[in-house]
Amino acid sequence: MPQNFLFKLIIVGDVAVGKSCLLLQFLERTFVPDHDVTLGVEFGTKAFVLNGQQVKLHIWDTAGLETFRSITRSYYRGAAGALLVYDVTRRQTFEGLHEWVQDLQKYGTPDLVVTVVGNKCDRPDRQVSRDEGEMFARENHFNFFECSAKTGENVDEAFIGTSRIILSAAEEAVGPEEPDDDVVKPEVEKPNNGGGGGCPC
Repeated sequence: MPQNFLFKLIIVGDVAVGKSCLLLQFLERTFVPDHDVTLGVEFGTKAFVLNGQQVKLHIWDTAGLETFRSITRSYYRGAAGALLVYDVTRRQTFEGLHEWVQDLQKYGTPDLVVTVVGNKCDRPDRQVSRDEGEMFARENHFNFFECSAKTGENVDEAFIGTSRIILSAAEEAVGPEEPDDDVVKPEVEKPNNGGGGGCPC
């Protein structure tokens, strides 16, 4: 019988790299070119069927401003996955990824699934090549996608691909055998007989 899985995802990265626009594109298939800067955190949720299982994501879009860093770090706790976003047209946002990785390692769980996202790949004025992004992700054992929050390119793939890896680990943790009490596993909701896979937002 299919189970209902609830996963917490966080989106991190420098200010104005398009984190909120990626979330909006994933949830509502819309793009707002002049999106307000996130102050603190924003929240979104989406449910869908993945590998025959009901999956629900709670997604926390965190502020990139240094002013809010101490606040947003508290949202790392309990996260099963993270999208680490940079802007391919602003090299400094790529060079700043190391600092975000340190935060994820310090405040996140040891088994946190991280996907590096190079946003704004539709723009011709890029300063970071795809090869550089892939190399950074490979060196840190992260997943990698180049996306466009504007056109929607690879946005679903980034969120769903991250969820698929988390789900695979969760299914092993709650498999037919009794799981080890020491294993930290994502929250599993009881099956909802009337539940569908559509977005509740």
